[in-house]
Amino acid sequence: MSTVLTRYGFRNCMGAFHQMDTRNARALLPDHLQPIEAQHGRSVLAILAFQFTQSEVGAYDELVMAIITPPRVEPRKALPKAAFYPFVVATNTAASRRHAIERWHLPHYPEDLSFQFREEDEKIELEVRDSARSVLELEVSAHEFKKAMNPYHAFTVADDSGTRFKVNIFMDAPHSEHEAERGRLTLHAHPMLAGLDSAQVDPVPFREEWYRTGVQTFDELERL
Repeated sequence: MSTVLTRYGFRNCMGAFHQMDTRNARALLPDHLQPIEAQHGRSVLAILAFQFTQSEVGAYDELVMAIITPPRVEPRKALPKAAFYPFVVATNTAASRRHAIERWHLPHYPEDLSFQFREEDEKIELEVRDSARSVLELEVSAHEFKKAMNPYHAFTVADDSGTRFKVNIFMDAPHSEHEAERGRLTLHAHPMLAGLDSAQVDPVPFREEWYRTGVQTFDELERL
């Protein structure tokens, strides 16, 4: 039986990896997952932002807040660059929220947020707002872009049944990655971030990624 793939075209995907308090990371994870520590007592918060241009529900912007966890090693399959547990996702359209909740069981902030991307040659900036309230600002800087097809894992849990899932994700696009610590994150007091101890999140990412125009492909969900 062939695998059914779901594809999303995007203009940009920016990603930043920040150290955070491990106790907070464990509190945000379900019991069957554990955080990866960058150093003792410090786990990894991943913040990803997408400008989707093509999908089953049209164009939309998306913000993903996730904890980095160990990937599942599978025979004859490439080891993922990273494995994520998204603990909250936000978008700017109701249709994209319904799609991601129903298809992937991703937990969402229930209101539309506004996204302002500012793209330059050497950096990309994002401001996310909820009407007059700021949610966060993120800056990611560029390095050398190389064509890539990178695999990832994402873990989710169905709210209604508690069923555990994993999905394989592939990013096919020009890719920049570095640890030069040139980026910047500002988190504001907002209900979307209520479970996150923002004071314990390092404002400077230890790793920055940027995918320019490409395609994100999802395999089918797998029950764990």
